[in-house]
Amino acid sequence: MRSLLYTIGSLLILLLSHDGGFTGAADAEHTFRATDIHTHRHRRNHGHRRGEEFEYSALSCRAYSASLDEFGAVGDGVTSNTAAFRDAVSQLSHFADYGGSLLFVPAGRWLTGSFNLTSHFTLFLHRDAVLLASQEESDYEVIEPLPSYGRGRDTDGGRFISLLFGSNLTDVVITGENGTIDGQGEPWWGKFKRGELKYTRPYLIEIMHSDGIQISNLTFLNSPSWHIHPVYSSNIVIQGLTILAPVTVPNTDGINPDSCTNTRIEDCYIVSGDDCIAVKSGWDQYGINYGMPTKQLLIRRLTCISPDSAVIALGSEMSGGIEDVRAEDIVAINSESGIRIKTAIGRGGYVKDVYVRGMTMQTMKYVFWMTGSYGSHPDEHYDPNALPVIQNINYQDMVAENVTMPAQLAGITGDQFTGICISNVTITLSKKPKKVLWNCTDVSGYTSGVTPEPCQLLPEKQPGTVVPCNFPESSIPIDEVKLQRCYSRRRLM
Repeated sequence: MRSLLYTIGSLLILLLSHDGGFTGAADAEHTFRATDIHTHRHRRNHGHRRGEEFEYSALSCRAYSASLDEFGAVGDGVTSNTAAFRDAVSQLSHFADYGGSLLFVPAGRWLTGSFNLTSHFTLFLHRDAVLLASQEESDYEVIEPLPSYGRGRDTDGGRFISLLFGSNLTDVVITGENGTIDGQGEPWWGKFKRGELKYTRPYLIEIMHSDGIQISNLTFLNSPSWHIHPVYSSNIVIQGLTILAPVTVPNTDGINPDSCTNTRIEDCYIVSGDDCIAVKSGWDQYGINYGMPTKQLLIRRLTCISPDSAVIALGSEMSGGIEDVRAEDIVAINSESGIRIKTAIGRGGYVKDVYVRGMTMQTMKYVFWMTGSYGSHPDEHYDPNALPVIQNINYQDMVAENVTMPAQLAGITGDQFTGICISNVTITLSKKPKKVLWNCTDVSGYTSGVTPEPCQLLPEKQPGTVVPCNFPESSIPIDEVKLQRCYSRRRLM
C-alpha cells in the first residue's frame, strides 16, 4: 500500500509539473494519407482551445491528464513510440481509482506498435496528430483466436493483436479533434493476397469483455483488416468517425459490433473494401457454444460507399444470434447492397427483430439481399443440422436510384426466412437492369407500396394503401446515454 501511494504521489507531482492538470474511394494501389482528407473530414463536436484548456464530449471526464511527449515520444513519423505509449498508459493506470486519466497526443506523426488500454482512461488525439501503425509483424503479439470463432479469420490458429487493444476494462474513451489513426495496411494486404501470413491480420481497435466504451471524433485509415471491433462488450457509443480504406481491398470492414449489447453507432462516414458495418456473433459451432448474441444495436446517420459489399451486413458469423437491430437515416452511394443478411446451413443462431427505415441509395447492385448459402466454415466439425432462424425483418421508407436488381432473397429449403415486411419503397432501375428484378426463394412475408412490383412470395398486403412495417416506439438504453462536457489542460506546443 505504501509503495502504491508513493507511486501515485510521484505521478501526481510529475503530471502537474508538466502542465498536466485537473479536468472538468481509392484503387488498390493507393492508400489514404492524412493530408488527403483534410478537405472532407468530419468535424463534429471537436474540442476548441481556451488558453491551455481544451473542451470535449465524453462518457466520463478525467481528473488527471498528461501529454505523450512527456514520456519521451518523438512525433517525427520515424521513431518508434511503442515504449512511450505503453509507459504512459501504465503510469496513468494508477489514477483509475482517483478520477481517471487522459493521455493527450499532440500534433505530430507518432509511429507505434500495439499497446494496451486501461480502465477509466481517455486517449485524446489533437487534430493534427497521426498515429502511424507499425508495419512490422514483430510489433504485434500473437494472441489466441476468439472463443466464439475457434480460429483466426484469415488463417488457422492465432491472430495478431490489434493496434489499440483492451480486455476486461471499464470506462474507456478514444476520442479527439478528428485526429487520425493510420493502419498503414498496404504491406499486410499484399501478404494476405499472396498467402504469406501465418496469423490473422491485426485490427486498428479491438476491445473485449468490457463495459462503457466510447470511440468518437477520429479518422481511421487503411487498417490491415477490420477497423473497429468491439467484442463481448456492452454499453458502447461510436460516433463522428471517418473511416477510409481502398474499395478493392478485402476485409477492411468499418465497424463490426460482435457479441455486443447496447451499442449506438451514429454520424459516421465510411468508404470500405468490405461491409461498412458488419454485425456479428460467432462462427458455427464455436458461436453456438459461446452463446453471446449481439442485441440492442442502434445505427443512424451513416453514409457508406462500398462497391463490392454491404452498407450494413448481418452475419455471416451470426451463430450466437443477432436481435433488436434498429437502423435509420442511412445514405448509401455506389454500394453492392443496402442491407444484407448472410447465413448458411451449419450457422445455427438467429437474425430477428431487425428494423430499418429512412434509407437513400444511389447506384446499387441490390437494395435487398438475403442469402442462406454463405457457406464458409471454420473447420469440418460444424453441425450440418444447425439451421439459422431468420424472422421479423422490417424495411420501410426507402428511395433507391440507378439499381441493377431490387432484391435477391434466397432462404434455405426447409428453413424459410419468415416475417419479411417491405413498405413504402421506390426503386428506380439502371439503364441495364437484370431481367428478373425480384428473385425470391424460401422466403415469406408481405409488401406495401413498393415499386417495382415485388415477387409473389411477398404479396401486397392491402392493394392501394401503404401499410407501414414495424419500428419500435420504445428506445433502447444506450439511446438515453448523454455525453458530458469535459475540460482538460494540455501543454502548449
